[in-house]
Amino acid sequence: MLSARSLFQEIIDNDDSFQLFCSIAASGEAQGGWENARIAALVPDSMRALAPKIARHGADEDKHGRIFRALLKKRGLEAVPVPPETDYTMLLEQRGIGLTHEKLRRDEPLDEEDIVVYLSHSRVTEQRAADQMEMLVKYFGDHPELGKAIRMICDDEDNHLAYCHEELLRLAAEGHGRTIHGVLRQSALAEIAVYRDVSLAVMGHMGRLLHWPRAKSAALAAGIHGMYAYERFGGWHTMVSLRMPTRRGALDGPPTAAPAY
Repeated sequence: MLSARSLFQEIIDNDDSFQLFCSIAASGEAQGGWENARIAALVPDSMRALAPKIARHGADEDKHGRIFRALLKKRGLEAVPVPPETDYTMLLEQRGIGLTHEKLRRDEPLDEEDIVVYLSHSRVTEQRAADQMEMLVKYFGDHPELGKAIRMICDDEDNHLAYCHEELLRLAAEGHGRTIHGVLRQSALAEIAVYRDVSLAVMGHMGRLLHWPRAKSAALAAGIHGMYAYERFGGWHTMVSLRMPTRRGALDGPPTAAPAY
């Protein structure tokens, strides 16, 4: 019987599929780290108080990238190139979601709307990340090889999501509510389509590495399309709601270290 747990177990038990999984994850985290560092450096003067939180967000993601690379190293593996069809971050950018890398490479201050766009986009993508890590912790939180790493990353992702909720609610109260609502909706509808496409691409690569029979690959593809249909019909609303988080000031202070990695 197919399940998220059995699929992931199969992926981590095989060196080739584990190598691709960790390489994709490490690359995505490294991109996120760079993006947040650039945004922190370019925050407009009117929002400078946000810069340390954005910088910490980026430092956390850099840390996650190092963790995934360390997991590879423990197995004696090197990172492999990420297939472009599995590059979640760049596919979102191609759909006009978030701040472009071209814009972030310029040494020109961002404006307030740019920061609202960044936080709204992050609220959507961090929801996906938090949900995925929660699932992994549920099934593999006690795994001798991965457990510590995924628990640490899961806690960080919960902090990132809480920070997005809190800051967006504050900005909405300051008059940015209409922009926030529009960007959240646009980001969520684009994200669920990109997530579907990336999931299909990743499972296609995993199927080839693990020699899955055609029926198994077809069943997985059907499940991915079914999840997209659910999210497109209404499930995306959970990615755009805002509520004051239990964790307040989740990104106050310096980033937490990962000494074991």
